[in-house]
Amino acid sequence: MREIGHFINGARVPGTSGRFADVYNPATGEVQARVALASAAEIDTAVKGAAIAQPFWGATNPQRRARVLMKFVDLLNRDMDKLATALSREHGKTLPDAKGDVIRGLEVAEFCVGAPHLMKGEFTDAAGPGIDMYSLRQPLGIAAGITPFNFPAMIPMWKFCPAIAAGNAFILKPSERDPSVPLMLAELMLEAGLPEGVLQVVNGDKEAVDAILDHPEIAAVGFVGSTPIAQYIYGRGCSAGKRVQCFGGAKNHMIIMPDADLDQAVDALVGAGYGAAGERCMAISVAVPVGEETADRLIEALIPRVESLKIGPYTSGNDVDFGPVVTKAAQERILGLIDRGVEQGAKLVVDGRGFRMQGYENGFFVGACLFDRVTTDMDIYRQEIFGPVLSTVRARSYNEALDITMRNEYGNGTAIFTRDGDTARDFAARVNVGMVGINVPIPVPLAYHTFGGWKKSAFGDLNQHGPDAFRFYTRTKTVTARWPSGTKEGASFSIPTMD
Repeated sequence: MREIGHFINGARVPGTSGRFADVYNPATGEVQARVALASAAEIDTAVKGAAIAQPFWGATNPQRRARVLMKFVDLLNRDMDKLATALSREHGKTLPDAKGDVIRGLEVAEFCVGAPHLMKGEFTDAAGPGIDMYSLRQPLGIAAGITPFNFPAMIPMWKFCPAIAAGNAFILKPSERDPSVPLMLAELMLEAGLPEGVLQVVNGDKEAVDAILDHPEIAAVGFVGSTPIAQYIYGRGCSAGKRVQCFGGAKNHMIIMPDADLDQAVDALVGAGYGAAGERCMAISVAVPVGEETADRLIEALIPRVESLKIGPYTSGNDVDFGPVVTKAAQERILGLIDRGVEQGAKLVVDGRGFRMQGYENGFFVGACLFDRVTTDMDIYRQEIFGPVLSTVRARSYNEALDITMRNEYGNGTAIFTRDGDTARDFAARVNVGMVGINVPIPVPLAYHTFGGWKKSAFGDLNQHGPDAFRFYTRTKTVTARWPSGTKEGASFSIPTMD
């Protein structure tokens, strides 16, 4: 059985805790490796190595740090197929989707090449008599990232690229469900010229997470995952005096107005609802058509499209629409929520519960499901399903549709499909959700804007990537300087004021 360890001080090392977790092939249900689960002592070893490496790296010219990321981008492009294959083998997503996972992380690395500009401070000449004032943006020291299974390439790069570009060392604790790609990324960073110890990858479970949150040398922690865990990490990390940003669950709504281009809306819903088997925090899981006629037309158009979706393992080729979910537990949870939806009175117009793939009967597949006439008190609406399930909640008016969206406890992403500019502008201005799409189903900002939700989808004051990332991974120091002019004025015992 292949064993996956950690990446510490520039090399892969085996685990020493004696604890392991199974790594599955979601398409076959087979255990393909086991990953070491770090102890608190192993986390401490990684932090000590990072503490040795960080001062030199933090003192390195920002442009030289940026050159490492430039080389890293080249290496990502060189190894794109290798990374995508490894990602698909452990996660289950299709190869084109796996490449997209890598590319969206690569784009953040490209943005971070601009770190020399983003690290610039401010300067005021002659702030007072003979006094200059300026600010420095300096690294925090050691930061950490705790990242989820659903984007094992993208989200680690969202975390470590800006942190490292800003001069920090970084401890990455990726998901133990698909750990291979983060280790490969660390090796590529080393090949790109990153000094040993600046990026450490330590696999683990709650024991490793708690060790990160409690370690006094770690100044900041970023997390992406479920809302309950986000709340736990935010609370414990803040209590330990750390800077913390946590991104949690989602229940993303897409409003379809009567004047919307229905073909465009259907295409958007199918891709955004079922891509990656729905295992995206930005997936559209709730369609909100406005008016009974709009809803009837939408369901009529969706049914054949959903029924014709092609499901299979990543080895089936690039025309597969989505693959299995990540674990047997996830499969069982999704199927259980679908059953509860039927029991609670929702209309299951496309039932994928019986999907079985010949030759892959033990794989973690869930067929595409489409619900109509879902109400907001049902479990399938209230809970984040994280599977290939789209729920339709009918609204009588635009204001009712907006109210449904705004009353949901999550606020990650939302979208509206309409031809009316006034409605679109009103929606964008009023909706209490962090990322908004107008005729765009998954409104994930590009790397030079920031990514972050509202309400129970995010905890902390600063978002991921874009300028916010450099604010998060640095602290500002303000210097007031006065050089002797040769004139001795004596001591002043009053607070300085502007005369």
